[in-house]
Amino acid sequence: MGLDVKPLSTLHEKASYDLGDFEVPTGREEEWRFTPLRRLHGLHNGTAQDGGKVIVDVEAAPEATVETVGRDDARIGKAYVPADRVSAQAWNSFTHATVVTVPKEAVASAPTVLRVRGEDASAAAYGHTTVILEPFAEATVVLAHRGSATYADNVEFVVGDGARLSVISLQDWDDGSVHVSQQHARLGRDARFVSHNISLGGDLVRISPSVAYEGPGGDAELYGVYFTDGGQHLEHRLLVDHSVPHCRSRVDYRGALQDADAHAVWIGDVIIRAEAEGTDTYELNRNLVLTDGTRVDSVPNLEILTGEVAGAGHASASGRLDDEHLFYLQARGITFDEARRMVVRGFLGQLVDRIEVDEVRDKVRQAIEEELDQGAGDR
Repeated sequence: MGLDVKPLSTLHEKASYDLGDFEVPTGREEEWRFTPLRRLHGLHNGTAQDGGKVIVDVEAAPEATVETVGRDDARIGKAYVPADRVSAQAWNSFTHATVVTVPKEAVASAPTVLRVRGEDASAAAYGHTTVILEPFAEATVVLAHRGSATYADNVEFVVGDGARLSVISLQDWDDGSVHVSQQHARLGRDARFVSHNISLGGDLVRISPSVAYEGPGGDAELYGVYFTDGGQHLEHRLLVDHSVPHCRSRVDYRGALQDADAHAVWIGDVIIRAEAEGTDTYELNRNLVLTDGTRVDSVPNLEILTGEVAGAGHASASGRLDDEHLFYLQARGITFDEARRMVVRGFLGQLVDRIEVDEVRDKVRQAIEEELDQGAGDR
């Protein structure tokens, strides 16, 4: 592959298409220390049984072209180099890829929806998706994951100069499913990229969104919502790599947790390289703990290699429902369960309301209500 990979940083030490370049993780590595490797069904060490089945159905906007192509297609892998062993395993194991292209200056009149449906979690499946927006195009893409699967995939978004792409990725897997995904966006000059990652279902879900810039004026906004139940492991690992001047990024991820052994992980890495003067970046993660017995790991990281920045900051907070807020509402005749719902709705709703596709936004709201029903009465 001919992709030019920039010098590695202390936050991310390796990138390669070659599976042999990555040692089998033991769980002691920084990038794997929060992930329960035994629950990956062998995706990390080559012991996963092959033969899993995942079906991709696409409902394309009239302006978009959708193709199923082989591994040798020149458009595959142009924007992304695997950054961990599971990603490299997925790269070396997929047999065909989905390519979505929106031509130059076209404005998509409807979202393009990729429905990824798993039919067997007892064996591993691998996938690859490439979304290309040519210069000055505009589009919305929805990745909707459901069913039962052990699935590892790479998704690359190539956003041309002046183009605008909004992506919604919904992880609504059945119980027992495992999903490990790298989602990488490469932005051209004055390009804009907005992503929403919503993780609700599955046993173990590990999503790694990342952004790189190819020209000044790039603008990325990364939002995420997750609701973690007892026994679930939901992990989001973000990387924003500022390598050119005068680009902007904003990150805001929020989660709620309830019931024993619910585990949420958020890692937010931002690199501002020496040549990236004028960078404006901020990342935020907040977690609302609804019951005892849950665990949250939230780690924001900034690596700043230049003193010429417009702004750079981060914040992380995790805590229980505010007793004063609940008391205030209950003092006005609102029951504890309804007060709890109101607080959670307000906390997550600020990001849910940003989802541009009505069908997805309504589905997420309904899913949050169902989660709250499940936790009704817990104190």
